[in-house]
Amino acid sequence: MFDNEYFNLGYLDTLSYRDTVVHRLDPRAKLVATVFFILTVVSFPKYEITGLLPFFLFPVMLFSLGDIPYRFILKKVLVMSSFAFFIGVFNPLFDRQPLYIVYGMELSGGWVSFASIMLKFTLTVSSALLLVATTSFPGICHALQKIGMPQIFVSQLLFLYRYIFVLSEVTMKVARARDMRSFGKKGLGIKVFASIIGTLFLRTVEQAERIYQAMLSRGYHGTIYSIRPYRFRGPDAAFLAGALTACCLFRLHDITGALGNISMKVFQDLI
Repeated sequence: MFDNEYFNLGYLDTLSYRDTVVHRLDPRAKLVATVFFILTVVSFPKYEITGLLPFFLFPVMLFSLGDIPYRFILKKVLVMSSFAFFIGVFNPLFDRQPLYIVYGMELSGGWVSFASIMLKFTLTVSSALLLVATTSFPGICHALQKIGMPQIFVSQLLFLYRYIFVLSEVTMKVARARDMRSFGKKGLGIKVFASIIGTLFLRTVEQAERIYQAMLSRGYHGTIYSIRPYRFRGPDAAFLAGALTACCLFRLHDITGALGNISMKVFQDLI
């Protein structure tokens, strides 16, 4: 089971090497568009639900144009949704004021705010995962460097991401060794677990030191270089302008309400 989680951890980077329209876009355009999208979604009030629905067009577009397997991303969102669930699950207990009446039943503000939290979480987390799946984490760090982020911050962020894989690989080896030596369920107690944590820490520190020395021997002086050249071109500007315009349009206007009114008018005319 741990092996599967380890390989799933790097699957997002594997997806980022595909050759699609979204993958070929400049990382700066995708990063700015995603950050603006997340900030716009978070800016909605706590009782807003219908206004969030048009924002699903952004992740759906990335799914389709980027050829990203939706099951993998949705599975990750579902696993992480437990955090948002426990944040908003108590809202119906504290906010019992009736807000809507649906088919004769009163819907309290707590349930509405809970649904809004889950929608915002789904939109923001899925867009962040899609950004990594279509750009790669080193590409995001390169974009941060290009837009003026301090070099020390970008370097530490990239090293932290790479260290996760180092830690996971060492953990996988230690877990395999423990399983092979725990015949009859022996050696699975808390004392052995504490000893494994200490061993894991020492091994990862030694591995990190070896990696750093290897980087210094290859000429590393604090600057991160990208092998893949990035240029901000016309399609990148069009994507960024379209994403920002759509976010502003969805935020300032009730698109769902307008479409509902138009549908009701058409339905009434047909009757």
